[in-house]
Amino acid sequence: MGICEGRVAVVTGAGRGIGREHALLLAEQGAKIVVNDLGGTADGTGADAGPAQQVVEEIKALGGEAVAHTEDISSFKGAETLIGTAVDAFGRLDVLINNAGILRDRMLVNMTEAEWDAVIQVHLKGTFGPSHFAANHWRERSKAGDEVDARIINTSSPSGIYGNVGQTNYGAAKAGIAAFTIIAAKELARYGVTVNAIAPAALTRMTEDLGMGQASDEVKETMSPRHIAPVVCWLASPLSASVTGRVFDVSGRMLSVSEGWHRGPTIEGPDDDPETLGQAVLDLVNQARPNANMFGYDE
Repeated sequence: MGICEGRVAVVTGAGRGIGREHALLLAEQGAKIVVNDLGGTADGTGADAGPAQQVVEEIKALGGEAVAHTEDISSFKGAETLIGTAVDAFGRLDVLINNAGILRDRMLVNMTEAEWDAVIQVHLKGTFGPSHFAANHWRERSKAGDEVDARIINTSSPSGIYGNVGQTNYGAAKAGIAAFTIIAAKELARYGVTVNAIAPAALTRMTEDLGMGQASDEVKETMSPRHIAPVVCWLASPLSASVTGRVFDVSGRMLSVSEGWHRGPTIEGPDDDPETLGQAVLDLVNQARPNANMFGYDE
């Protein structure tokens, strides 16, 4: 008996990389899986049903239950059919893991409108749509008297919570997902739903162009996407019912709780004269903790 025995989980972007590891471990721990993947390239172009179906076959070969969903979940129609697939195949939904994503990195001065729109669409709307339809499923069950014990697990990024050069589109989307997580956790608690997020760093096809593809074998093992799945599997289980509204930084073999924005040094009744106020602002900035670097530590 695994910790997710009998639970029904949807994993988006589960055909490769981090999402595939989520799906396989959840299935190993007893969950029934909807494997979603459009099968596109790392920049979001193209489509191929093969990756999702391959993961389904891997799960079945291990004795698990899984079905594929290969529609684009960044569209409202695709998001609705995704949740519908879980209900049709397994009778209900317990866990939604929003993992699908693409990259179109570019410096701000060179980024095109299409590059901005595509990344925001897949990451941010691709989190909102499935969450919207899953939340409605759980609200209806809750109002009908069912005892709901459900989970949404979103995927932010160190780029979103700490910042990374060349990723204004990706970082903005991932920061939005972190805020979305905190707010959705407050809204959905009444229905028996927890909402958390991870900010993972792992060696996948999406990080190969960032230099990780040339890493040593030791680093490749440390940064394997399989190390991301255990905390997600625990968050998906009934054991995590007391944890909600949190973002977990999962970088290789390191796990931490990311602490969000807090009010820092403050002055009451600041002067209305801009020049005088400016000096007060400089004093506040000098007192404040510096922004974190890409690894989550002080610059």
